Amino acid sequence: MNSTYNFQYFQGNSLSDLFAQDLADASYGFILNYPATASWAAYPNTKKYFLQDGSSEATKTSFDKICQKEPWKNLAVLGDRIQAIVIVPPSKSLINYWREHLDFSDSSRLMMHCSTYLDDLSQSEHFDKLITLFPFDNLKPEKHAINSDTHYRLLSKVTLAELGVSCPKYKSYNLHDCRLEDIHLPEFPYLIKTSHGLSGEGTYIINNTSDLNYCLEEIRKYLDIKLLDTIIVSEFIKNEVQNYCVQFYVNKVGDITLIGTTSQLVTPEGNYLGGVIDYRHTNMGKFFEMIAAIGQYGSKQGYFGVIGFDVLETQDGQLYAIDANFRVNGSTPLCLQRHTLLNIGKEVAKYSSSYRMDGTLESILVSLKPELDRKDFIILSALERVKYGKIYTEIYAIVTGETIEEMRHVERKLQSKGLQWLA
Repeated sequence: MNSTYNFQYFQGNSLSDLFAQDLADASYGFILNYPATASWAAYPNTKKYFLQDGSSEATKTSFDKICQKEPWKNLAVLGDRIQAIVIVPPSKSLINYWREHLDFSDSSRLMMHCSTYLDDLSQSEHFDKLITLFPFDNLKPEKHAINSDTHYRLLSKVTLAELGVSCPKYKSYNLHDCRLEDIHLPEFPYLIKTSHGLSGEGTYIINNTSDLNYCLEEIRKYLDIKLLDTIIVSEFIKNEVQNYCVQFYVNKVGDITLIGTTSQLVTPEGNYLGGVIDYRHTNMGKFFEMIAAIGQYGSKQGYFGVIGFDVLETQDGQLYAIDANFRVNGSTPLCLQRHTLLNIGKEVAKYSSSYRMDGTLESILVSLKPELDRKDFIILSALERVKYGKIYTEIYAIVTGETIEEMRHVERKLQSKGLQWLA
């Protein structure tokens, strides 16, 4: 372990336990959904805090992901020390499962109408401050727990070089000051990224002219709909052997608590699929210098909360931070299972947002009851869908095991029962 720092693991298992140390000075709530820019959004982020969540209506991140599956995943591990704002209720079957297996408390959930919730929260006397994953154009600035301008800047990919850690070489370009055609591009391969891409959107790996033409077409679409100011052109890190997401919490006085490190599962195109964690044997010490630098930077900007940063490790052991997310991350609920699972001898776990199984959630809970009771399979979020008259359920979940081999065996057994992994 790194001798300069002595960071310790968080001892709880919920988001509200993490945040509790910083909630005494006001009444806080947690908005679990991201903003959106699609036509379905009652409060689109199209004025100031742009995000790139799809370059056309057909490719926008969907309502079910932003307002249902993603928020429910965090609601499952919220705990009862902070109240979360939910604009679409989970099913009774899912809530009953959480109550039995994740100690879920209904008191942590405040239902608000999706067509009025930001106006209501802006005027609310119940909440002084609201924790968000991303600043909202339509929530009063003073209601944001983190200064909204600061949070937006911290979430920008342009900020990476300011964090004091090793990262790929890159240049940023304000597209209002220069034309796309005038940007000097390096030799293939390289990356082009938009400033605030959501869930992998806005990151383009450029291996050839065809990739470049597609990327430029997408960027022009974003410019046409006025949802983009800045892009970066980044060095491509070669000889990668591992892709990590390192997560920690920094409190209001700058103290750091470890949450966990996952090995990320991504498609060849860079789209996020989930993560794998070894609770017992992951050495977070090699990231301590980076954790300290990023935590100190965020704290000086007035940030408190979860930080997750993505790190590539190369064949020669070099570490490069490629993204920093000043928010709860996709695999944070996986990391929070650390003590619960170690206490029952399960040292390895995999989180994925790409599981699916035929039938209703109620029928799945019956079919998989042995695995659910043993915590071989932990359901964080589930949404029933119908296609061609056939019911199926999309599932965000964790598969566990005493070893990586046993975890894979459990997943194969689940697949024999009908669970699909849509990688």
